[in-house]
Amino acid sequence: MDRRLLMLALGMFAMGTDSFVVAGILPSVAASLNTSVSLAGQMVTVYALTVAVLAPVMAAVGGGWPRKPLLVAALGIFVLGNAINALASDLNTVLVGRAVAGLGAAMFSPTALGIAAALVAPERRGRALATVTAGLAGATALGAPLGTFIGGFGSWRTTLWFVAALGLVTMIGVGVLLRSVPQPPRVTLRERFAPVRDIRIALTLLTTLFAFGGFLMVYNYSSLVFDRVTGGDERTLAALFLFWGVAATLGNLLAGRLVDRFESRTIIVAALAIAIGNFCLLPWTSAHPVTAVLALLVWGCCGWGLIVPQQHRLVKTAPQVAPLLMALNNTALYAGIACSSVLGGVVIVVIDQHYLSLVGAALIAVAFVLAEAAYAFIVLRARQAAPAALAQGS
Repeated sequence: MDRRLLMLALGMFAMGTDSFVVAGILPSVAASLNTSVSLAGQMVTVYALTVAVLAPVMAAVGGGWPRKPLLVAALGIFVLGNAINALASDLNTVLVGRAVAGLGAAMFSPTALGIAAALVAPERRGRALATVTAGLAGATALGAPLGTFIGGFGSWRTTLWFVAALGLVTMIGVGVLLRSVPQPPRVTLRERFAPVRDIRIALTLLTTLFAFGGFLMVYNYSSLVFDRVTGGDERTLAALFLFWGVAATLGNLLAGRLVDRFESRTIIVAALAIAIGNFCLLPWTSAHPVTAVLALLVWGCCGWGLIVPQQHRLVKTAPQVAPLLMALNNTALYAGIACSSVLGGVVIVVIDQHYLSLVGAALIAVAFVLAEAAYAFIVLRARQAAPAALAQGS
């Protein structure tokens, strides 16, 4: 395996860990800063929203900058943001630190994916992109549980120093291993969002937004949803996260194999339908250790198993702008995280925290409808194109 790709994957691992590990330390942050868990949950919102909004902006603005210095600068900003978080004494400073870290992630992620595609031959680009993206999925399997576990022994500040250390190691590795990288053609912000005008692509991206809004709303406040099993112990919560993360990684790998054998629609529909049922039962399954673990396994497998067929659908729809669509899908995912954190923070004030998953199920149901609408337009466009292709061929 190319060590340069592995180093880029480690960077994505750090970015993903920073996004997902906060869910496990929210009660500690809230207690330490004398605020509510709902307000502390905006740590997730600020980071995710910064990444979602600024990733395409920074990709366009920094399109003409040298690749290696841009990556090193991005990682330096990411480390700085987490250092601010770890040293903060009030929630406002924490949120500023989260925005700074999000800016670093917004600069790093699209650049890393572009470099991954440039480092290999065209026939290997898919595998290169998958390798780098695997760092994000791996953050759920290892980074978030490990960070939560570390926080259980130390404090939430220790967890954020751990994330900063991951960013620092990646920054050093990129500086040493990554040499000359071909400069990509500059893409303006308007050109970057041009594919969204295609209804098929817009609906597919909205599917990602609503699906992960539902999936990660519960994850962001999992310390409250699963409190009957964990008893408030962060180490027990970390163990539950480990089951979820392993299932997420396996679901991602399994989806990669299934999408080569079956239509993307089959996998998308199955994953969303099963997830809706699982979340509807979660208010009761989350009360007992065995059923909670089973629910987490199903949740992880369906949730992260959705990414591959979604990416496959996007690439098949517009293969000529595939890397751009990957970046937009990533933006939709982070936008879902940001929105879910805000909505979840409001919901747990209004209803019992153990019923939060029902709202998540409703969002996933919307994603199901959007996914089917996208498929209907894909079929319609194919039927319209067929007569034109036949006429041109004759």
